[in-house]
Amino acid sequence: MVEERKQQGKLIVFSAPSGTGKSTIAKLVLERIPNMRFSVSATTRQKRAGEVDGLNYFFLTKEAFEEKIRTGGFIEHEFFFGNHYGTLLDKTDEVIASGTNILLDLDVKGALNLKRIFPDNSLLLFIKPPSMEVLTQRLQGRESEDEESLHARLERARLELEYMDQFDQVVVNDDLEKAVDVTAAIITKFLSNT
Repeated sequence: MVEERKQQGKLIVFSAPSGTGKSTIAKLVLERIPNMRFSVSATTRQKRAGEVDGLNYFFLTKEAFEEKIRTGGFIEHEFFFGNHYGTLLDKTDEVIASGTNILLDLDVKGALNLKRIFPDNSLLLFIKPPSMEVLTQRLQGRESEDEESLHARLERARLELEYMDQFDQVVVNDDLEKAVDVTAAIITKFLSNT
């Protein structure tokens, strides 16, 4: 059974295939909407020069991270590129209890799990590419993908697109300025509903 949570802040979740422009949209939306901040994830990777614990990431040991997995301390978590990453439940509760709204960037399964935990105070937004052809062109345009990596990202995108009908809103990013306007309007309306 999911425990009911009382909170004042709201949770806005972005999910999208890689190359859709989600991070750019998130950055521009954060500049427009007051009283909203980007979620800080936990990780087991080493802290890089200039990074601050609690600001860039919550840096945990592998053992501490795995203990939090065992005790249900994460809204969602993943393991990739040799490290764990996740969204801490207690830190999320603290921030929204303070009345701050949080913007999260989660994969589709993490987003749906968050909605299960915070059903009334979360808005799930799926950022969709105009087409798979456009997404392929965007990924190729990065010039950071080899053929195998490109194929893997496109396969993952196809799987992620199968979940979009489970999201509260879908925004097509065929024009960045328009996508930011639409996304900001959806979020502003959601935040104004009490």
